[in-house]
Amino acid sequence: MRSTVRLRILITCGVLVAAGVGGWQLLPSDSGRNDPIGVGTTDAITSLDPAGAYDAGSWAMYSNIFQSLMTFKPGFTTPVPDAAESCKFVGSKLTTYRCTLRDDLSFANGRKVTAEDVKYSFERMLRIKTDVGPKALFPTLKSVTSQDRTVTFHLSGRDATFPLKVATGAGSIVDKDQYPADRLRTGSGVDGSGPYVLKEYKEGESALLEPNPNYRGAVTKTGGPVLVKYYGQSADLADAWKAKDIEVTHRQLPPEFLSNLETKDGTRVTEAESAEIRNLNFNVRPGSPMADKAVRQAVAAVIDRPEIATGAYKGSVEPLYSLIPQGFVGHSTAFYDATPAPSANKAKKLLKAAGIPTPVKFTFGYRADATYGAETAEIKRQLEETGLFEVEAVEVKWTEFQKAYAKGTYDAYTVGWLPDFPDSDSFTAPLVGTLNTLHNGFSSKRIDKLISSTQQFSDRSRAASDFKAIQDEVADDVPLVPLWQKKDFVLATEAVAGSQYLTDGTGIWRLWELSWI
Repeated sequence: MRSTVRLRILITCGVLVAAGVGGWQLLPSDSGRNDPIGVGTTDAITSLDPAGAYDAGSWAMYSNIFQSLMTFKPGFTTPVPDAAESCKFVGSKLTTYRCTLRDDLSFANGRKVTAEDVKYSFERMLRIKTDVGPKALFPTLKSVTSQDRTVTFHLSGRDATFPLKVATGAGSIVDKDQYPADRLRTGSGVDGSGPYVLKEYKEGESALLEPNPNYRGAVTKTGGPVLVKYYGQSADLADAWKAKDIEVTHRQLPPEFLSNLETKDGTRVTEAESAEIRNLNFNVRPGSPMADKAVRQAVAAVIDRPEIATGAYKGSVEPLYSLIPQGFVGHSTAFYDATPAPSANKAKKLLKAAGIPTPVKFTFGYRADATYGAETAEIKRQLEETGLFEVEAVEVKWTEFQKAYAKGTYDAYTVGWLPDFPDSDSFTAPLVGTLNTLHNGFSSKRIDKLISSTQQFSDRSRAASDFKAIQDEVADDVPLVPLWQKKDFVLATEAVAGSQYLTDGTGIWRLWELSWI
């Protein structure tokens, strides 16, 4: 996922509790306090319309104000019904998926949720196909039909991962009477059937959510009001936490802050293994220097991941040498196997053999933030010290940056990635498949064939060899260079319970788990 978009979830949420804070204090109380809990994040919302966003910030909001047919319970990788009463594949071909909608659902505006709304939501998302939308997540979805309370998805090929995709923000159900069929809805109005209602939204500043009394689904308790506050940079989020302007923080605190973090004054820290990764992506369209495979290979040969991890990120991330991160089926070290250590000499030979004059000049786009600036400066230094490259770094605000790289504005750019669902397929099809979400022009028949092969297995372990083959192809063709994988941190004050359940790497933001103690 883009935005900000998103595993074997054997995640252990180790909650570190300050001395003197007993376990009983982690439970909600009957204090009667009903003012909103302040939650801070740097993940911006690209669009309040589910057809118009494929990023972590937008999808985090969708999981609270919209429903999908399926969802994920904390710590589990198999989706369970939410708006649906039940869902299953019809037959053994894995090409027809059918859901029966609950009969007690209504949107926050009071209108009954119907199977036609579900059909409309998917068809609309596919029809609008915005550059930063989630259409790329459903390459196998051929058509959707509805009858009474039944919705049937017809797929063009076997796709065992389809139920997982339905459970994401891309599967958000909207009111067909409130959302235009052929364009995105504008303004701050939202009509969903999720656990919360969006009462007030100030773009780039805050979102006030209150429990939805009409909600029916997998969530058994809808929590209290929450005020989400959005910060432009990680340093701003850290300052807000220090100033006690918020009670909970999640994504992204500065590496310096995390490296010096101490549990004191009742602060609780949840540290969980995360599937968040970051890649250096290349625009391979004609006209870009990165259209030449040898240039991409040369860049990959020079990148020193440990220097990036220990420098810009102060050890808060781990070097990553594969498309698929640790903890997922098929993880490998394909890039390390290709180049065990950074080698300017190898890069020079690659460029010389391809007849490419040096230095290779290219533009490098990145999201405006001090941490990403430090990361970019380190990559620029590594490349330019070889004498083989000349890098023009371009800092851009997130919403503008996302649209710009989708249009091919930059030759190279860095983007973080969270899985849309807990499966290795979330790192392959969306990132390196034809018509991928990066819109970088990359296409490989060999990789597409391997991706299709991985999707045919209900037993996902049987896809491991194909996933490894995909990563070997990526390490050779280099449409991107994996940089790092990181852990996930949630901070909460002693006044708030439930922060350990806020996130588990599935892209769902469980604001309803938060409550005053």
